[in-house]
Amino acid sequence: MENQFNEKEIFPHEINGVHTKETEAHESEQKYRRIFEDSIDGLILWDNEHRFVDVNIAAERMIGLPKNKLIGQRVYDLSTPLEGKKQEILKHIDQLLNEGQKASTITFETEDGNKIYFDYTSQLDIVDGVNLTVFKDVTDKVVMQEQLRKSDTLNVIGELAAGIAHEIRNPMTALKGFIQLLESSITKEHSLYYQVITTELQRIDSIINEFLILAKPQAVRFQEKDINKIMKETVDLLSAQAVLYNVQFVTNYDESLPLVFCEPNQLKKVFINLIKNAIEVMPNGGNITITTKKMRNQQIQIIIKDEGCGISKEKIKKLGEPFYTTKDRGTGLGLMVSYRIIDEHKGTIFVKSEEGKGTIFNIKLPIKKLHPIV
Repeated sequence: MENQFNEKEIFPHEINGVHTKETEAHESEQKYRRIFEDSIDGLILWDNEHRFVDVNIAAERMIGLPKNKLIGQRVYDLSTPLEGKKQEILKHIDQLLNEGQKASTITFETEDGNKIYFDYTSQLDIVDGVNLTVFKDVTDKVVMQEQLRKSDTLNVIGELAAGIAHEIRNPMTALKGFIQLLESSITKEHSLYYQVITTELQRIDSIINEFLILAKPQAVRFQEKDINKIMKETVDLLSAQAVLYNVQFVTNYDESLPLVFCEPNQLKKVFINLIKNAIEVMPNGGNITITTKKMRNQQIQIIIKDEGCGISKEKIKKLGEPFYTTKDRGTGLGLMVSYRIIDEHKGTIFVKSEEGKGTIFNIKLPIKKLHPIV
């Protein structure tokens, strides 16, 4: 008779022990896999040759490529959106090797010109030869901080502007009155001086008016208006100045554009300011391209593009700041007022420029205003 036996009966602890360890290991692996995949932050595993080992769903979304196209490639390969950030990434890795853990920030520019900001932290050797990087989208936080900073600046400038405007306007009124009285007695040889004085007084007066707009927001009434109509009126108004500078307008109006809840006179002030600036940065002539179009997210887009000398990245960051201007005789108040008006319309202004090729002002406005100012 054959000697039959049951392994489980003879070695119950060993068999059960192995089975239990295998089960626990499998369950533990599944648990960490679920945590890895379901994390709302982007998680990237990469080796010491800087190649992707694994990425989670959030990282796929942030990078814009599926896992199967990333694994095996270096993080800064030409076929990944990170290739333009190679030097930044290598610097981050060098510091990581020295410190064992490193936090950095990286910025990406989308096709429509918006910027996305990511904070990312890396940890060396979480498993032998495998490193971990955690990505967090902090765009909303960065944008909010910038808006708060500008808002605080505007409040301070507004208070300062009220005092300055009041102090200047009183002597200005007297000067303008006496200059008008002297007009009839001005001789021909002195007429040029009179014209210069009058022109400069008008310039001071316009600066005071801009100060007052900053100091005290105007009582405005929002209405449903046609942006194309407002823009066409603005272009007609500036056509004569454009001819003097040998500038041509190229317009692309979306005729299916819906009405927008806005204050038309304020928006016209913004358009006049931006187009006038565009004309003045092209002393040798050229084209100003104006485009309006409806976007998917209940917004409209207004694009004003010139062919001027362009603005450096450092200067772009300062546009809209108090008294910052790229013009020889500018005050910077016009752009500051424009930014404030668009902000009051719950819209945004984004500037893109390349030195030697021109500048693009991209304005986005909501079709409906949630909290109209009356």
